[in-house]
Amino acid sequence: MISIYDRLIQRSPATPITNTLIALNVGIFFAMVLFAGAGIWHSPNDVQLRWGANFGPATQDGEWWRLGTAMFLHFGVVHLLLNSLSLWEAGQLVERMYGRWRFIGIYLIAGLCGNLLSLVVQGNQAVSGGASGAIFGVYGAALLFLWRERAAISAREFRWLFGGGCVFAVITIVLGFVIPGIDNAAHIGGLIAGVLVSIVLSQSMTARAMPAAYRYIAVFVLVLTSVSLVNHIPTPKYRWSDELLLRSEINAFLYENQAINRTWLEIAHESKQGNKSFEELASKIDFAVSKPYQEQLEKLSKLPQDPALPSAQKLEGLLEYAETRKNQSEALVKGLRNQQSVNP
Repeated sequence: MISIYDRLIQRSPATPITNTLIALNVGIFFAMVLFAGAGIWHSPNDVQLRWGANFGPATQDGEWWRLGTAMFLHFGVVHLLLNSLSLWEAGQLVERMYGRWRFIGIYLIAGLCGNLLSLVVQGNQAVSGGASGAIFGVYGAALLFLWRERAAISAREFRWLFGGGCVFAVITIVLGFVIPGIDNAAHIGGLIAGVLVSIVLSQSMTARAMPAAYRYIAVFVLVLTSVSLVNHIPTPKYRWSDELLLRSEINAFLYENQAINRTWLEIAHESKQGNKSFEELASKIDFAVSKPYQEQLEKLSKLPQDPALPSAQKLEGLLEYAETRKNQSEALVKGLRNQQSVNP
C-alpha cells in the first residue's frame, strides 16, 4: 500500500505557503534583532510591543490588529526554532492535505482564535506572541484529516502520524501548565479553532464529503465562541494610549531639562565672570529657567494621572522635580533682584 505521505506529495509536490510562513517568521525575528534592539536569546517586552505583540491594554485600546501581528513575533531564537520545526513538520502535510488557500485560512484563523483566548486568559498579565497558536491549528487540521482517512491508511502509518500528533499536542499542553511563560491558552485555542475550521474547509482523498450540517455547526460554534470570548476579555487596568502619551511627554521633558541645565551652566559661568549685573542674571534665569520649568510643569500636570499606568510613578517624580526647580529658580531671581536694589 502506498503511504499517505507519498500520495500527498503526488497531489502537491511543493509547499510554498509553509516555506513562506517560516521565512516570514525568521525574517521578522532577525529584523527585530538587527534594527529594533531585540535579543537573540530573549527580546524585551518593549520591543515586542512596538512590533505588535498581544497585550490586553494595547490590544483593547483599538489595536485589535495585534491579534494577527503577534503570530509572527518570537521572544528568542529557541522559541523561533521550535515553532519553525513544528511548522515545517506539520505544515508540509496540511498544505498538501487541504490545498494552499485552505491551509492559509486554517493557519490564520487558528492563530487569531488562539490569541483571542490568550487575551481572555492572560488579560493584563502578559505580553504574548508566537506562531504556536496557528501551528496547533495546523496540527488540529492534520489530525482531523488523518482520522477521516484512517480506512485508507495502514494501521502502522496511522498510529505513527495520528498518534504522534496527539502525543505532541498533549505533551506540549501539559508542559504549558507546568512551565511558566508558555502561552497555553493560545495553544488550546488554536488547536480547537484548527479542528473547527478544517471541518468547514474539509478536503479528503477517499473519505466521503463532509456533511453540510457538520460544516454549519462548526461555523456556528466558531462564531459563537469567538463572540463569547470577546465579551469576556478582562477590562484593562489602564489605557495603552495614555501610557504611550506619558512616555512621549516624559521623554520630551527629559530632553528639555537637559537644555535648561546647559543654560543654567552658562548663566553660572557668566556670573563668575562678573560681566553681568544682578538684574541681567535674574532676567536670564527667569526667562531661560523659571518659565520653561513652569511651562513643563503645566504640561505634565495635564497628563493622565491614573496610578495604574506603568509610568505614573515616574511622572509623579518629575512633577515634584519640576516644581522644586521652578521654586528654586524663582527664589534665586527674587534674591538677585533684591541684591540689585540694595546695590544699584
